[in-house]
Amino acid sequence: MAAAPRAAPLTATTAFAHRPRRGMVGRVLHWFASHVQLVDTLLVAALSAILVLPFALVGVGSTFDRTNWQNDTWTGFLISVLVTLPLIWRRTRTVPAAIAMASVCVVQVALGVQVVPADALVLMMVYALAAYAPRWASISGFWLAIAGAAALIVRYRAMPVLTSTDSAEGIQEPAQPLFQIVLAVTIFFGFIAASVTAAWLLGAITRNRISQQRELREHAERLEIQQQQERDLAAADERARIAREMHDVVAHSLSVMITQADGARYASQNDPEVARRTLETIAETGRSSLHEMRRLLGVLHDDSGAETRPMPTIADIPDLVDTVQLSGTRAKLTVSGDATRADRLTAGAQLVAYRVVQEALTNILKHAGPEPQATVTLRWGEQMLQLQIDDDGRGALSSDDGAGNGLRGMRERLALYDGSVQAGPRAGGGFSVHATLPYENGAS
Repeated sequence: MAAAPRAAPLTATTAFAHRPRRGMVGRVLHWFASHVQLVDTLLVAALSAILVLPFALVGVGSTFDRTNWQNDTWTGFLISVLVTLPLIWRRTRTVPAAIAMASVCVVQVALGVQVVPADALVLMMVYALAAYAPRWASISGFWLAIAGAAALIVRYRAMPVLTSTDSAEGIQEPAQPLFQIVLAVTIFFGFIAASVTAAWLLGAITRNRISQQRELREHAERLEIQQQQERDLAAADERARIAREMHDVVAHSLSVMITQADGARYASQNDPEVARRTLETIAETGRSSLHEMRRLLGVLHDDSGAETRPMPTIADIPDLVDTVQLSGTRAKLTVSGDATRADRLTAGAQLVAYRVVQEALTNILKHAGPEPQATVTLRWGEQMLQLQIDDDGRGALSSDDGAGNGLRGMRERLALYDGSVQAGPRAGGGFSVHATLPYENGAS
């Protein structure tokens, strides 16, 4: 329980007080990663102070030895500078920097220039090639360093040891037994080769770590894009669903209310009682529509306190037909088959069935003409529910309401539950809508 307050965000002062070392290390690492070229330049400056500056200090006041220039101090100073300088670009221009350093080393061995401490920095370049350069450059740099080690040993170790000059006779003869020479050369070469291999392996490990970090970043970016796309698709799907719900609620309710209002206008002149009942029907329809609108608006605003009225189901279809009858349209409901199979439909599928009937009846009120007769039939089959809505009107039912939410909305709703719909004028007059809605597992 005492650790709970630590979950709150820390200010700069408290962060420094509680985690000074961790925060400082993070800032230093971030600075290093953001200033690669500057960091490498400072590193070369530090190495030069150790490996190059001593040659300059020793050479001050001395003259250049032309007879033994390979071992002169100023020659060592020049080679040290040329070997050290390419390390400034070891991470930003790795391959050109490695070529420059290798060229200096080749010239050094070819001319027999003295070995300088800065030659050990070749290991840093081997590491850089393995870590930052392309694969071909990494492998080429490794074998070139091994070959350079062999050339170094042959040039500076094997040749001087194998032969020596007798000053009296002027005859060259072996200075040491061959076995001792081979053993010394082998040990020395093994040490250098092991150092090169270790540097290359460390670079390869760094390369893998960098590759993994890059893959993690790319994966995180792809995941973020994918999540954003999923959110966009979900939002678009939700907008389409709400548009269908709004159409179903508003179109049906307004159609009923308009029909009732027209009837009340004429009935008020002859039969006030009929007019009163008609106005009550209009008020009830308006209240019901208002409840539906509030529910949908609550979903849009994501208000947990909004009214959550139960979604209509197949059990509400009789009330829907009764509402249409109150509007003056002759409508009847026929049910065949085992109605208990409604349990095999999910709540979403039952809502779809209700909306299909609601849409069909709404279109009858809007397009079928005066005093149409509608028949709603529910057939509970063994594998699916069949919905049949027929009327004897003009038979010219439009496919949508002008906004693309008519029969197309039916098809979209039914398609979500593997259902289908067929609609068109009847041969004997009127219009027919036939929809099928499979049960959840298709079993009876």
